[in-house]
Amino acid sequence: MRKMTMLMIFNLVGIQILSSCASTNQSPEQCKSTTQVQEPCISTTQVQEPCVATQEQPPPPFVQNIADTALSFEMIGIPSGEVSINTSEGVKEIGIEPLWMGQFEVTWDIYDVFCLRLDRRRSAEGSPADAVTRPSKPYLPPDRGFGHNGYPAISISLHGAQSFCNWLSLKTGRTYRLPTQAEWQHACALGMIDLEALNDHAWHFDNADYTTHPVGSKEPDALDLFDMCGNVAEWCLTQDGQGLVMGGSFLDSPQELGCATRVEESSSWNESDPQIPKGQWWLADASFIGFRVVCEQ
Repeated sequence: MRKMTMLMIFNLVGIQILSSCASTNQSPEQCKSTTQVQEPCISTTQVQEPCVATQEQPPPPFVQNIADTALSFEMIGIPSGEVSINTSEGVKEIGIEPLWMGQFEVTWDIYDVFCLRLDRRRSAEGSPADAVTRPSKPYLPPDRGFGHNGYPAISISLHGAQSFCNWLSLKTGRTYRLPTQAEWQHACALGMIDLEALNDHAWHFDNADYTTHPVGSKEPDALDLFDMCGNVAEWCLTQDGQGLVMGGSFLDSPQELGCATRVEESSSWNESDPQIPKGQWWLADASFIGFRVVCEQ
């Protein structure tokens, strides 16, 4: 089993919500480290007091029904703000518009509808979503025996996750997509989970027993989002559209989980795929990768 190597600290290292520090009354410049790693606003204990800006009211949550199925999922409003993120080009300050984020990681229950064309069987007249190309059949059980109903969909490639978002947008009439790194870090930071409370909120190497777990089986964060860190690492996009996964997974130690934990897409995640060329839908060596969606306002 492959373990992502990440040397990021849980305490929201590298994240700065621009404004005065909630706990120290520091200015944004005082809150910013002279390196790419933020150190201010971390207390002398393991509990971090994040630098949180004055926020607008977030959009109200809503429940998204999926046509031609009996399934639905919850979307949580994320307020606007600014966040400072570490990138391959250094630290960048990014403005965030209000949006909605999935309360849970996408589960097999919903991904199966897309993957197995279950919605087509119920549709009498067809819909634009029927024209979206669907995944090929995987060589191995895609859930790896971890669990299916209620569990996060895993081993999904970036192409598979983005195709799902395209299908979901056509299915619902709303614009669904993967979050950007900045959007994901912004939402994670506002969740305000500290290392001392990590076991209450996250599945990681010390408590997961080498497997994923049903979404929502730990406590939510301050925004009512579940499993933002741990369980599965989540697909996001860089500012230039490249894929990376955020937050860490059940294979990572508590110290390796966090809002700034990022790993760029790697060919090693599909190294053992026997196809030539490699398949574009499934990751043969990345049972630790899943995703959640955002919806534009």
